[in-house]
Amino acid sequence: MLLALIYRLVLLVIDLVVARQRNRSLQLEVVVLRQQLRVLERQLGRPRWETPDRLLLAALSRHLSRPNWRAFLTTPETLLRWHRELVRRKWALFARRRKRRGRPRMPEALKELVLRLARENSRWGYRRIQGELGKLGWRCSHGTVRLILKRAGFEPAPQRSRISWREFLGQHAQQLLATDFFTVETVWLERLHVLFFLEIGSRRVHYAGCTRHPTAAWVVQQARNLAGKLQDEGKELKVLLRDRDAKFPTAFDAVFRSEGLRIIRLPYRAPRANAYAERWVGTARREALDHLLILGRRHLDYVLREFADHYQRARPHPPRPSRLRCGILVASCDVTAWGGLIHEYSRAA
Repeated sequence: MLLALIYRLVLLVIDLVVARQRNRSLQLEVVVLRQQLRVLERQLGRPRWETPDRLLLAALSRHLSRPNWRAFLTTPETLLRWHRELVRRKWALFARRRKRRGRPRMPEALKELVLRLARENSRWGYRRIQGELGKLGWRCSHGTVRLILKRAGFEPAPQRSRISWREFLGQHAQQLLATDFFTVETVWLERLHVLFFLEIGSRRVHYAGCTRHPTAAWVVQQARNLAGKLQDEGKELKVLLRDRDAKFPTAFDAVFRSEGLRIIRLPYRAPRANAYAERWVGTARREALDHLLILGRRHLDYVLREFADHYQRARPHPPRPSRLRCGILVASCDVTAWGGLIHEYSRAA
């Protein structure tokens, strides 16, 4: 009975309140919906708002007064935060659009040309490269050239103009003579020391000899033999490259200085500084020594003389572009020593 009495009193209060409103049915509908929302809030947990929901509610909140925000399930602080996020995204999108309208991207062809000019002309500065680009039909500032080179890791002209060993050897190849030692182990586990010389310009190898004990007298005698041979052939070599091996005595350098050669001792642990000599050692090992069992000094002497002759006479080296010829040729094969380990080919008659 008490609950029924309370229920009737609530209905009477609602009728009195609604009777004073103009839109009675609309107000009743709002009351019903709010009561149902309260019921749902008691049964469900915290609602999960998706981005479209946040945008819609934040936009609608701009058209309602602050007292009417009680209709939302969220707090006023949450609505304000959503609205600030909406404004931030608007200006972020506007900023990205403005950024796209800025300086156009540099063409890849321009970048490649700038890098090529800097690589092939190490003494050219930014403005020198800019002028060369203008002559070739490209318009850009020296700042653009600096930016391209900086991103590619190129240093400014004073540091970039330092001559590397590769450039030095290429510019003075016809005047350079390189020498080095390498060792070979025989079948009897005896170590033999091999001395050779290499003309860098023509890749001509002068095999000096091999010995069990490379004494100072033996090394100096090989230097005298080569110096006399070069003098008879009229070679005008100017520089001798050698490492700092203790097997090269002072008298060894004196022999070549008397012939007008300058001695350059290479840095420690820098095999690239004597790259041509190191490459010949690797070629001799891969093509001959790694496939043979060396019995002794005489056997090694015979093998290296034969290989040095093959290397100079028959083995092809990278030709210059002007010497390349097109066409189909008939070749004949001649088998050399060591049981056909190396083959030589020549044009058939």
